[in-house]
Amino acid sequence: MYSIKRQGFGEEGGMAEQAVAPLPSLVQIFLAFTKVGLTSFGGGLSGWMMREFVQNRRWLTEGEFLDGLSLCQALPGVNVVNLSIWIGYRLRGGRGALAGAAGMVVPSLILAVAVVALAGKAVQGPTAHWLLAGVAAAALGLSLQMGLRAAWRVAKRGVAPTVIFAATFLALFALRLPLLWVVGVMAPMGIAQAAWSLKRKGR
Repeated sequence: MYSIKRQGFGEEGGMAEQAVAPLPSLVQIFLAFTKVGLTSFGGGLSGWMMREFVQNRRWLTEGEFLDGLSLCQALPGVNVVNLSIWIGYRLRGGRGALAGAAGMVVPSLILAVAVVALAGKAVQGPTAHWLLAGVAAAALGLSLQMGLRAAWRVAKRGVAPTVIFAATFLALFALRLPLLWVVGVMAPMGIAQAAWSLKRKGR
């Protein structure tokens, strides 16, 4: 099988080509998202998706994934479902988006309903909560790993993106400002900065 090249950001912040695998079929997209949906207990889905689609399967470059994640987090709805639609569309258009969303939602929904129906009150006991809390610790590690990689990529792009990133983090985490207000202010600033940067490089 032949690999193809896509543009991504290199270690020094410049553009560099990264090898990615051939485009998957619709069945492969569905099964990949089914695997993620059925094995991501305790949260941390975004980090698990990055590991699966960027590092393991190489269907996307790291830059493509993080750009898509940023877009999906700014849209209403569940982030991981938005991200599954975006990745599927990026790979195979509208049918890929449908396959990604179906793989993410349908099998895990069936499993959740089956577990509740079969296990009954057992899943509400303290043991189940302890197990999920333990798995959540690993999920948080995945999310932290992805967050640190994204922060490092932003820092390499220059001072202005770093300032926007830091201001957004402080506004949400430290000041606890409303999400809609923060996104409404910081997103246009980030878009304007990126457009200005691209225009300057074009010169």
